[in-house]
Amino acid sequence: MTGMLASVRNLKEARLVLEAGADIIDLKEPATGALGTLELDDIKNIVMMIDGKTPVSATIGDVPFVSDSIVPAILETVATGVDIVKIGVFAGEVDERTLYCLQDLSGQGIRIVLVLFAEDYPWGLNITEIAKSGVAGIMLDTREKSTGSLCQKLSTQRLYDFVNGARKANLISGLAGSLTADDIEPLLAIGPDYLGFRSALCCAGQRVDMINQQALMQVKREVCGNDTMA
Repeated sequence: MTGMLASVRNLKEARLVLEAGADIIDLKEPATGALGTLELDDIKNIVMMIDGKTPVSATIGDVPFVSDSIVPAILETVATGVDIVKIGVFAGEVDERTLYCLQDLSGQGIRIVLVLFAEDYPWGLNITEIAKSGVAGIMLDTREKSTGSLCQKLSTQRLYDFVNGARKANLISGLAGSLTADDIEPLLAIGPDYLGFRSALCCAGQRVDMINQQALMQVKREVCGNDTMA
C-alpha cells in the first residue's frame, strides 16, 4: 500500500500533518531549493513534538553529491533525531567513493534515502549498485518546480521502471515533484511505497505558502482512502 509523505517547513505545519495522519513527515525549506534544509534547532524541535508518533525525514540541502560535502551534513542531520536523511543526487551520477561512505554510514544504522531528479534522466546509476551501499531507499523528484510536475516530465513507463527497479533491489521507493490531486490515481497504479507532496497541500498550490488543512485532507483521502482518516 502506498503511503503519504508530507513536506513541512515549521512546527505549526508539522502538527497539522501529524493530526491528519501523514505516513512520513518530511522536513525541508521550499524557499531555498529543491531540498532546502531547515535550521538544525528547528528540526530538533519538530522531532521532539512528534515524539516518535510517525517517522520523520529531513533533507540536508542542495549539497553536491560528494563525500566531503554530504557526510558532515548527514551526521549533523541525523544527530537531531530524525529517522531518515534525504540527500540529492543533483548531477544524476553516483561515484564509488561516495557510495563507500554511504555504506559506512548505513552500517551505523543511519537510514538514508537518495533523491534523484527527473531533469537528469537518464541517470548514470545502477539501482542494484545503489542497493549495495545499504541505503534505505530512492526517491524521484523534480529539481525545477516551476517547469511542471513529475508526471509532465517523465512518462508513466519510466516512472514504473523506477519503482519496479527499486522493488527488485529491496529499496523503498518514493515519487514526488509538484504532484497534483489528478496525479494520484495513476501513480497509485504504479505502486510506489510513498507519494510525496508539498505544493498540493498549500494554499493555491504554492509550495512556499502555508499548508492548507482542506487541501491536506483531500490529498490524504485520495492517497490512503477514507478508512485511514481520523
